[in-house]
Amino acid sequence: MEKSVVTTKPSEGYALLDSGREEKLERFGSFTLARPDPQALWERRLPESEWKEADAWYERTGREGKWHIKNDLPKEWPIAFGGLTFIIRPTSFKHVGLFPEQESNWQWTADLIAKAERPVSVLNLFAYTGGASMAAAEAGASVTHVDASKTANAWARENAAASGLADKPIRWITEDVLVYLGREKKRGVRYDGIIMDPPAFGHGPKDELWKIEEHFLTLMPLCRELLSDQPLFMLLSGYAAGYSSLAFRHNLLPLEERFGGAIENGELAIEESGSARLLPCGIFARWSAHA
Repeated sequence: MEKSVVTTKPSEGYALLDSGREEKLERFGSFTLARPDPQALWERRLPESEWKEADAWYERTGREGKWHIKNDLPKEWPIAFGGLTFIIRPTSFKHVGLFPEQESNWQWTADLIAKAERPVSVLNLFAYTGGASMAAAEAGASVTHVDASKTANAWARENAAASGLADKPIRWITEDVLVYLGREKKRGVRYDGIIMDPPAFGHGPKDELWKIEEHFLTLMPLCRELLSDQPLFMLLSGYAAGYSSLAFRHNLLPLEERFGGAIENGELAIEESGSARLLPCGIFARWSAHA
């Protein structure tokens, strides 16, 4: 069993320009941002003068932080990325509404959906600003997009509209994931593909608590039960929990035993522009019915 490293390469819409000293310098469209990244435990390649030219940089102060705007940076702007359009919006938590390392996962699911040559229903959990939902819908699936945050769901709708996907069959659900899955199980709803990117910690819209170490083993059996009799895939990814991709892989073994197919697991990374250096950005494991 070989672990994979799947990478996002520089593009017109996004590029990782440099990294090091626990920070990363990125270009989103025509604007550059400097943000903390604890994985970047190495020296920078570019001179300090280029870092200082960033349009904004994020300073963490205790549990929160703030952006320092140097140049004429708008509050939000659109970029083209992965065949979609994303509204970039720097937040007080350092996020900007896009995790570029997920691009390969979006393409993987889109390819499986397009090749299925049948109606495909997809459930996207902890769905954030909708990258996976949009990629699946564009490939022809009907999508149920679930996130506990009203703000994230509104942002995802904006991205879908900007990508020309407002009329695609996407259901936008603001709900605690475990609550929603329990309801779907009672209703007998089934899905051909399930995508999830569970955080280490979070709260539902009614202040339901999510801790991955306490709730992940409740989540996985529910998801397996919601798969159809002819499922296409299940995709897991994560960043903040600190687990190995093998932990995710082991949760997909029951699918391989029941339906056949193949499992791939490994790291998500972003390739630095002008360099062979890769910035690690999380783990993934994914099962597909076709080896």
